[in-house]
Amino acid sequence: MEKELARIKELRELLKRYSYEYYTLDKPTIPDSEYDALFRELEDLEAKHPEAYDENSITQRVGYEVLSEFKKVRHSRPMLSLGDVFSYEELKAWLKKITDVYGAIDFCVEYKIDGLAMNLFYEDGHFKQATTRGNGIEGEDVTSNVRTIRSIPKVIPYKAPYEIRGEIYMPKKSFIELNAKRLANNEEMFANPRNAAAGSIRQLDSRIAASRGLEGMWYYVPDDINAQSHYDSLLYAKKLGFVVNDENRLFKDAQEICDYIEEVAKIRHDLPYDIDGMVIKVNRYDIQEDLGFTSRVPKWAIAYKFPPEEATSVIEDIFITVGRTGKCTPNAKLKSVKLQGSTISYATLHNEDMIKQKDIRIGDTVIIRKAGDIIPEVVRSVKEKRDTSQVPFIFPDKCPVCGGKLYRLEGEAAHYCINSDCPAKVAQSIVHYASRNAMNIDGLGERKVEVFYEKGLLRSIEDIYTLASKRDLILSIDKFGEKSFENLIAAIENSKNNSLENLIFGLGIRQIGEKAAKILAQKFETMEALRKASIEELEAIRDIGAITAISVHDFFLDEHNKALIDNLALFGVNMKYLGAKIKVSPFNDKTVVLTGSLELYTRNEATKLLESLGAKVTSSVSKKTDFVIYGANAGSKYDKALSLGVKVLSEAEFKKMMEE
Repeated sequence: MEKELARIKELRELLKRYSYEYYTLDKPTIPDSEYDALFRELEDLEAKHPEAYDENSITQRVGYEVLSEFKKVRHSRPMLSLGDVFSYEELKAWLKKITDVYGAIDFCVEYKIDGLAMNLFYEDGHFKQATTRGNGIEGEDVTSNVRTIRSIPKVIPYKAPYEIRGEIYMPKKSFIELNAKRLANNEEMFANPRNAAAGSIRQLDSRIAASRGLEGMWYYVPDDINAQSHYDSLLYAKKLGFVVNDENRLFKDAQEICDYIEEVAKIRHDLPYDIDGMVIKVNRYDIQEDLGFTSRVPKWAIAYKFPPEEATSVIEDIFITVGRTGKCTPNAKLKSVKLQGSTISYATLHNEDMIKQKDIRIGDTVIIRKAGDIIPEVVRSVKEKRDTSQVPFIFPDKCPVCGGKLYRLEGEAAHYCINSDCPAKVAQSIVHYASRNAMNIDGLGERKVEVFYEKGLLRSIEDIYTLASKRDLILSIDKFGEKSFENLIAAIENSKNNSLENLIFGLGIRQIGEKAAKILAQKFETMEALRKASIEELEAIRDIGAITAISVHDFFLDEHNKALIDNLALFGVNMKYLGAKIKVSPFNDKTVVLTGSLELYTRNEATKLLESLGAKVTSSVSKKTDFVIYGANAGSKYDKALSLGVKVLSEAEFKKMMEE
């Protein structure tokens, strides 16, 4: 028995080393067959000796956990997206803007992996949590699925809290094998590896995720006190056992950066994974901190997107779709064509002016591409291939759905149907209301809403809250079972408990996105107070402009909207702000940076507390920073605050201020 227990320990160390050599160093020292044999031997011994169970054993990557749902997790700091450039001229202009201030500095140039953004968190050297980007502020806890990915270390030789961000992706080989299996099982195939990776990570059964051959590539350490530069932090991450791309390069010269991008563009299709561009980052952390962030993107990094691939097709017809605001969008029905791994049959034509400007006609041979590698659009018509069969498109003056008159608002290119009872507007408004970033009613997507509308089950947003009483009718719908019904009703009931900002965003008020909805909810705290707000009161709020103020005010004057809100309240939908309330404090409208290892608060707790006191919490120190709150090992942010004359507070001083 002791001999077998010793063998278990030996095998765990061996497999850990071989896994590191294979995934992180890309230099395997044993063949796959030998690794698999050792892995099976360890599995057999662990099954024989349950007393030797260790959650950090390499065999425990697959926990075979089945969840009912994914929990929401607020990020310790936002997971921002990147700004994009699409030409070398734009890229050089961005580089020049920085080098004009800081001189000849290093930029790190990296592959932009086309996958799913992920944040990993380690505590006391152990893998504790994996979260998706979500809306950037809050993501989903997908730890059980990410744990199944063999290349991700479960234990690292670093005891302090450690976060690292990167991309979960599906290698092309795994993608081909997965689609072959789905085809053999008469299942719908995935359009591309990114969709397949995203779908795999969101499986509630971790066994499915484990079978998909996912991998991870890591490219950003949000707060690395062990390094002075981004590139050094990646080298350190690799030493800890994370897979870091060996193709990352440092350059000072703009032309060298462009030459490297051009070199990669020529071989991108030969890589074992998809990339859709390159990412260029300022290397030095002190300069990153000085440049800071906008509300959406870091100013010290940019993504160069590869030019979209193009294909040739024929426009068979042009038709109009109506959105939730009544906006009427022309679309082209195309002769099906393959583009970037998917079959394209439709493309957006944007608006009437675009059709006239590009002189696009029914019957035209056209060049199409995917805007941002996602949405198919028509680039231009091939006029040389015209004969007498092409027909110019005349934009209709009536809504194709309800027959109501279309209006083109002054200063806008779009046409609108203003009939509040237009079925298309109603259906799309329901879809938006139920969407994840609004009321988050899982199971009520676009196709489901269309079916329910056709069956007369949904005619307004309020009708969502009557679906529980229509059980028999819903269960009579093809492919809608008892479990699906129960899950849907549970999601509808849960939506009643959302905070006010979710409801404001879900109502689909023009000009109001998620950020503006949160600002309004924090300011007014109740729907009743918001409904009574004057244009002057709305316009006085920071980040709410004149046009937005008028849009909000007019929305609440509409009798249809008044009735909608009253009915939602009767159904029990929460009408109050449930988040942290803004209190009068020294931190009102102040910019605060947290740095170092906090002991009295978690980073998340401190951020929420500061936000409840009216502060804006950012990750970089600049002249605009009002306070820096520091813990142990504060590092360069603390030093920079002192050099700029920014007020610094120890964690104990901050706590004392809170108590006072």
